[in-house]
Amino acid sequence: MSARASKSIVLKPGITLYLIRHGETDWNRAQRYQGQRDIPLNDTGRSQARRNGAVLKSLLPGIADFDFVSSPLSRAVETMDLLRAEMGLDPSRYRLDARLLELNYGHWEGHLASALSETDPAGVAAKSRDPFGWRPKGGESYADLMARIVVWLQSIERDTVAITHGGVSRVARGAVLNLKTRDVPTLDVPQDKILVLRDATMQWL
Repeated sequence: MSARASKSIVLKPGITLYLIRHGETDWNRAQRYQGQRDIPLNDTGRSQARRNGAVLKSLLPGIADFDFVSSPLSRAVETMDLLRAEMGLDPSRYRLDARLLELNYGHWEGHLASALSETDPAGVAAKSRDPFGWRPKGGESYADLMARIVVWLQSIERDTVAITHGGVSRVARGAVLNLKTRDVPTLDVPQDKILVLRDATMQWL
């Protein structure tokens, strides 16, 4: 039986977290592993960022006083800039937090997912056996990433809008909702929706 994420409280009661994956990049479209490589948004990604900004604009004025924080990778930063501009807020008024960096895929970064069964069959097999615990050479496992993100979640003191990455969205959901760890790496991570986490519940906007 697959283990579950920790049952300890990772998001303080009453805190609302709007967790947004950055918009699409050309590497996303090609299904090429990005990890912590600094790949820019494409035009679709910019449209997705503006769409999410328009959704949040409907929550003004209250949401303007939230903490706004982004991963330092340029695809997340540009997403935040576009989102805040769409909301009519100063695009530069937010923080960067390196804890929100994407999962480090190590030696898989830059490789097409479709090619890995030929270039690294042993790694593909190991990942299939333990998708949550497998760690690429020089990289992180989902277990490593969840430990990093739980520390960040526990540090949140007020309602927050965060721009981050697919892996981060998965482990945050797993931790807050106490999901089976084996299921975490395959959770859906749309780039044109906003994940809302609050009091061990979730919804999409």
